[in-house]
Amino acid sequence: MTSPPQGGRPVNAQAGAALKAAALRLVRERGYGKVSIAAIAEEAGVARQTLYNRWNTKADLVLDAVFEETQSYAAAPPLDGERACRDLLEEFLSNVFSHLAVNGGVLRALIAAAQQDAAFQENFYAKFVLPREKMVTNLLQRAIERGELSADRSPELVSGLIHGAFWYRLLNRGVLDASFARAVTRDVFGPLTSPPRGDC
Repeated sequence: MTSPPQGGRPVNAQAGAALKAAALRLVRERGYGKVSIAAIAEEAGVARQTLYNRWNTKADLVLDAVFEETQSYAAAPPLDGERACRDLLEEFLSNVFSHLAVNGGVLRALIAAAQQDAAFQENFYAKFVLPREKMVTNLLQRAIERGELSADRSPELVSGLIHGAFWYRLLNRGVLDASFARAVTRDVFGPLTSPPRGDC
């Protein structure tokens, strides 16, 4: 039996993972604008042509790396359980904001890149923005079905407002944390009401 190669360039099955990890590491350390395709390929130990066989641009590679990592931070909220939708929304937003605390600078750079490249803008929206919007829209629709949110609310519109709020903060380097997640959730669902007390 032939042993797997030790050292040298990663085999094809490993090349994509190596390139994504190298891209995120370098962009976080140096900043997006100071990292070249050549530097990423060298850091990953992968031929530059191998990178271009998978991604058209540096932005596409970095987006894939961020998207893959986002899946572990901000998976779709489970809508088939008994937890209140307001709790699911707050938890989801807190998880998203934790991810942005790590990759906020990377995402700001990708947003800037999207303004210069229409094809990448479409890719960024379809792969990263739209899935998060749909997750929140589905959660809000479930809240309406369960009577936790008024039936005259538009899930799509409210989801857009939620995302507009935190994208605005991200672009302006505002604070995105658990406290902001609670504030957004309270604005959507209203303040928590205490159960009525019995007569004293």
